[in-house]
Amino acid sequence: MIKKPELLAPAGTLDGLKTAILYGADAVYAGLPGFSMRARAKITVDEMKDGIEFAHANGKKVYLAFNLFAHDRDYANLPRVSETINYMKPDALIVADPGVMMWVKQNHPDMPIHVSTQMNICSADTVKFWQNAGAELCVLAREVTHPEFVEIRKKCPDVGLEIFVHGAMCMSYSGRCLLSNFVTGRPANRGACAQLCRWKYDVVLREKESGLVMGISEDDRG
Repeated sequence: MIKKPELLAPAGTLDGLKTAILYGADAVYAGLPGFSMRARAKITVDEMKDGIEFAHANGKKVYLAFNLFAHDRDYANLPRVSETINYMKPDALIVADPGVMMWVKQNHPDMPIHVSTQMNICSADTVKFWQNAGAELCVLAREVTHPEFVEIRKKCPDVGLEIFVHGAMCMSYSGRCLLSNFVTGRPANRGACAQLCRWKYDVVLREKESGLVMGISEDDRG
């Protein structure tokens, strides 16, 4: 019997979370500003708890994004984060940092761990690495093709695998584009990506010796 895939949707607000559940999502992932990529999420801790309880009442799940790359200073806040996790009771934590993953295993040993797409998992061997480290599910990189996914599933039959079916495609590897941080000061890993890959650009040819500048407009492109 073929197992039906789980349909997972993002939610940046409580209304969005409830709407996703009501319209057929099997699970929702959401994050709080400060310790995930979802820095622009407009959802509070109490609203998240409300949303999780709503999802559970409807037989659905909520995964909490905890996928920052932590600096030493961030670990000072983790006891507060631990209290928040205990208060909300999500169904899993989505992590990206090996140090954070180790912290979760030590402080929340019964909490399922999903490895974020930020870990750029592109092969079966990498899936097995994270599975051996304690991951229950691996979110494959958005750069993985469907034939590659099929092959990874064959080689990794006993671990959860997640793939994107709709969403942004980073111009660098998933979530690690440095261009946004360099140009605008908005770090992609903290959910503040300026989406420079979607900006409209003009190509400019500059002759060094003469100083001639030639612009290529939209009309000039074939």
